Formats: sequence, structure tokens, C-alpha cells
Amino acid sequence: MTSLFHPAGTPPKLGLFAVNMEPTVGPAELAPLAALTEELGYESLWAGEHPVFPDPPTTDSPWNPRMPLVDPVVTLAYLAGITTRLRLATGILLLPLRQPVLLAKQLASLDVLSGGRVIMGFGMGYIRKEAEVFGIGFADRAARGEEHLAAMRSLWHDEHPFFQGRFVDFKGVDAHPRPVQSDLHVVAGGHTGAALRRAVTTAHGWYGWNLSPAEVTEHKEELTRVAAQFGRPERLGPLELTVTPPQGPLAADEFERYAAAGVDRLVVYPRFGESAEQVQEFVHLHAPLARAGD
Repeated sequence: MTSLFHPAGTPPKLGLFAVNMEPTVGPAELAPLAALTEELGYESLWAGEHPVFPDPPTTDSPWNPRMPLVDPVVTLAYLAGITTRLRLATGILLLPLRQPVLLAKQLASLDVLSGGRVIMGFGMGYIRKEAEVFGIGFADRAARGEEHLAAMRSLWHDEHPFFQGRFVDFKGVDAHPRPVQSDLHVVAGGHTGAALRRAVTTAHGWYGWNLSPAEVTEHKEELTRVAAQFGRPERLGPLELTVTPPQGPLAADEFERYAAAGVDRLVVYPRFGESAEQVQEFVHLHAPLARAGD
């Protein structure tokens, strides 16, 4: 098997996380932020997903249930119309909660309208109440999500789409336009053994959350063990590593440590409570790092 990862040491590409969260949920705040990140050489914009939050908060969901969070696919469709170069990424989409035939159509449409700029980051979710609202058995969510991904790929890439599984079943249908990307870029999020297996066996990349460079190295060792056990399809190529560091500014020496750890993309995350102007300052602050990885 060829090397599991890209060679370490190359400056990571830079992305910006949480573009669909307060304080940039409205066009007056989001449009200038998108223009600024594109102008300064950022590679991608990332939008997370929680359709609902438990109210009151629960142990598995400490989030404020009144925190504004715009749907990621809708946000990225808006961004597709006002940018020309930035990759548009879900970070992450809760795959078990989405109807896969409809989602396949939405993401293929977004890829067409953006000129092939979509990255679909996905996960299985961790908030029990959120799954229950959608009528999804919490214990079944991973099995359901894995079927959803396989079914969507058939609709995107098979000459005659077909899928028969426990949760998804279709044949004798087709859906066009197909994505611009010949193999729509998919990134698997999560730190569990099952999540790492999905990254190695089904995705172009893995998305690690809130990790230091040392923790990245630890996860790479585990990903290597998973690849040795389960194998990696050759068509997926080397496993791309996307990481969001701890919230807040990233120093140049930290950026270099992530590069030395073999990270391909860093998705920086402004602190909660900042204004739209402070988020723009955050973006300006990291412009030299964006240009280093461009």
C-alpha cells in the first residue's frame, strides 16, 4: 500500500470555521467576511450543523438552545453565489438526520453552482435528543449514516443508481445534474474508533476537532493501525488531514508544528462572543498563514 498520508512539512491550507454561526448569520456580516477570506488567500469556509438544540441544555449538549445557527447547505449555497475560489465545506453534516436522496440532489446542485468547490464533511452526531426529534434511533445512527453515504455516492457517480439496504432502498431512478467533481470530496469527522475506520475506508480525508499537534500525531498512529486492519481503497488516495485547533488565534510557531505533524488543512475557529468586526480582525491576523499554505 502506498503511504497513508501526504508527506509532512508542507504548510497547511487555511480554512475558517463557524461562518454560519453568530455573529455572521446575516448577509450584512457574512458577505464581507467571505470576500475578505477569499481576498486574503484562505482556502475554504466551513459550516457546522445542529438543526435543533435540547432546551434546557443536556449533558451531551451544553450549547445555548437559542444560539443562531443557519443550515449549512443553505449557507454554502449563498456563499457559492458571492465567491469564486473558496472551497465550501460542511464541518460537519449530521448524515443520519438527512434524507439521503434529497441531500444527494442538494449537494450535487451546490457542486454544480459552485463550479466543483464542495467538501462534504460528515459525522453521525452525539446529541441523543437531536436524533430523537428526527425519529432516528440513537443506537442505529452510525449504521444509518453509512448507508446514506453509500446511497448518495450511487446517485452521484453510478451510471444506473441503485441501493438496497436496511434504511435506504431505491432502483430504477436517476438524478441529474451530477456533481462537477468526478468523485465528490468527502471528509469523515470524529475521534472514535468507528469514526477513524470510516475516514480510512470511505472518505478522502479525516477531520479532527480541537486537537493540538501532539494529539494529531497520536491520531495518525491510530489511523495507521486502522488502515493496516481494514485497508484503504486505492481510489481514495492519501488520507487528507483536516484539523481545527483550539478556539482562538493561532501563532506562527503553532502553525509550523501542525505542518510538521502532517496536517493538510487547518480550520481556525474564532472565540465565542466576538463581534463581526472582531471576526474580520481574526481573519486578518491569520492572513500570513493563509498565504503560506496557498
